[in-house]
Amino acid sequence: MTTTTPSSAQTPLAKGAFDDDPRRYEHLTKVRLEDPDAVGRAAKARRRHPGVVLGKQNFIVAADHPARGALAAQGRPEAMADRRELLDRLRIALANPAVDGVLASPDIMDDLLLLGALEGKLVFGSMNRGGLAGFVNEFDDRFTGHTAEALAALGADGGKMLTRICLGDPATAPFLEATAKAIDSLAARRLVAMVEPFLSSWVDGKVKNDLSADAVIKSIAIASGLGSTSAYTWMKLPVVDEMERVMASTTMPTVLLGGDPAGHQDEVFAEWGKALALPGVQGLTVGRTMLYPADGDVAGAVAAAASLLRTEEISPAGRDSKEATQ
Repeated sequence: MTTTTPSSAQTPLAKGAFDDDPRRYEHLTKVRLEDPDAVGRAAKARRRHPGVVLGKQNFIVAADHPARGALAAQGRPEAMADRRELLDRLRIALANPAVDGVLASPDIMDDLLLLGALEGKLVFGSMNRGGLAGFVNEFDDRFTGHTAEALAALGADGGKMLTRICLGDPATAPFLEATAKAIDSLAARRLVAMVEPFLSSWVDGKVKNDLSADAVIKSIAIASGLGSTSAYTWMKLPVVDEMERVMASTTMPTVLLGGDPAGHQDEVFAEWGKALALPGVQGLTVGRTMLYPADGDVAGAVAAAASLLRTEEISPAGRDSKEATQ
């Protein structure tokens, strides 16, 4: 069966304007119903990204929040609830050639594969989504999403795991063990483990991440030691005060996360720009900030963020670096 090709009416519009035809993604439902193997065929036929290079910073759009029940953005509690609008926004972002790829849960990944939106892109799957937002046992963040085996079959580049460490919650110990096993499983397939660590705690019944530099550094130290090898491990870190100290705590490739900042976009971008200039920072992995900007202009927000990235390959300083590459 032939996969339905999106019509011009189904193509997302720029400048925050969206096609509001409720049937614009009905072809996805048809394919899922009548030809579910089309997802696998689309993955196998997809053109891969040429590969990451130090200095050519990567821009990855994150779209795995809904799978954890986190639908809020820009102060709107249900902003990400409309899947059709989310797909519109993702397609606008991915259409910018400066956007290197996507980080997504399986459901969104499959939609994007069927839409042909991941040609030449980096693809990272979201692995643990069991720590639902607001869940009484939120720190028991089980691996309910992509597996390393599934990501290899999709031709993905790696998997991401949210790694919240709560010293006062007994769920942390088995979760860290599961994270270590996931890192090993990815490494065995030469896939990147994108680890997003936080020191976290319960505050008035809600999970709160400690964004002090000392806490981020401690979370990096713990996360870096997970698994039997760190050869394929990347860090995904928040932009906090004293980022110079934070980046001095790791030699692992690092991408910056965007979160859902409350400040003005220009202020947020200025902080990102400073952090992107630090050694070891390989790019941005951001979602809600780009997909749901305050002014509604997704294309503009993506272009502004992309302008912060370095695009030229760099050669590390020192004799040891030369020897390591020979």
